[in-house]
Amino acid sequence: MTSSTFASELSRTVPKEQALILWFEEVGIADIPLVGGKNASLGEMIRQLQPKGVNVPNGFATTAYAFRYFIEKAGLETKLRELFADLDIEDMNNLRDRGRMARALVLSTPFPEDLQMAIAMSYQKLCDCELSCGKEADVAVRSSATAEDLPDASFAGQQETYLNVYGANEVVDACHRCFASLFTDRAISYRTINGFDHFDIALSVGVQKMVRSDLASSGVMFSIDTETGFKNAALITAAYGLGENVVQGAVNPDEYFVFKPT
Repeated sequence: MTSSTFASELSRTVPKEQALILWFEEVGIADIPLVGGKNASLGEMIRQLQPKGVNVPNGFATTAYAFRYFIEKAGLETKLRELFADLDIEDMNNLRDRGRMARALVLSTPFPEDLQMAIAMSYQKLCDCELSCGKEADVAVRSSATAEDLPDASFAGQQETYLNVYGANEVVDACHRCFASLFTDRAISYRTINGFDHFDIALSVGVQKMVRSDLASSGVMFSIDTETGFKNAALITAAYGLGENVVQGAVNPDEYFVFKPT
């Protein structure tokens, strides 16, 4: 069974806006409100690049609807609003305590059973599609907020990412921790400073097959020159191993400027 077939089975019984899970190939850049900027971009890449022979690792996303469903079903919004009633981001102890309690509250609240099953079944189908030999796939579990990369604010990088996760239970647990990471101290502070209500933003989680970067290299590409904004050059930074090392500045990567017209 292909991921497309399974996506149809799992998600199309309800409208796209009410699906708990959407496969990357089902979404595009117009679906940022459903799956966040990161996952919508991955879907767009699969749509645009795979027909050109560029391989993009497969995967799926929990939706913004799934996040709001979890929050509403557990009655968490009321509890969290009470917790943030005396929030003072200028007081580091207050911010630290409120963040810790908010994350603990989310993590101590189990996912609804249907959400757990949807994640576990989708992970199993990803393993079946990608490996076809009964092995459990290593995946990256990445947070994708619905308000990433706005013109006046950027929420990218404020929530957590977990790499080399394998096993259905572990993937469900990593998704749960991603949900809780919407309430990291830095995320709470950033939303407050920029005037965003904590519950206007939802979290989607992308689950994507990892590639063997230890056998090659990985990195980051910018589609324009980051220094000048020149649109005909792409900047690529790369190093052996995980791309996370490049993103976090843990290594000094090789750099390449590519002139697009040639």
